[in-house]
Amino acid sequence: MNREEILEKSRQENKNKDVHEEEILKQASKSAVIVQQILAGIFFLTQIFAGKGINWGLWALVFSSDMVIFWVKAIKLHRKHELVMAIFYTIFVFIMSGCHIYNLVASSTIL
Repeated sequence: MNREEILEKSRQENKNKDVHEEEILKQASKSAVIVQQILAGIFFLTQIFAGKGINWGLWALVFSSDMVIFWVKAIKLHRKHELVMAIFYTIFVFIMSGCHIYNLVASSTIL
């Protein structure tokens, strides 16, 4: 194979996508999730020390991004580990969401 054939084959495999840009987007996504979790931790601790209880909805939102990432990976890559983690995060998000909704309803002055 000559250079041009190799380049053409690479373009077909990557469907004219910029591999470097995709790697940067992947790193940006990971960084975004980490920053989201750090901020949630700071807000969580601040809320507890302020005597306002636990905001379960905050954690449901934070871990929903991990849940979606694992579901996409499980569907696209067909790996058992990704599926197990997707199920784990889904259960975790549903529990946190349920706790948040329960707390909202229980403390509601309207209902």
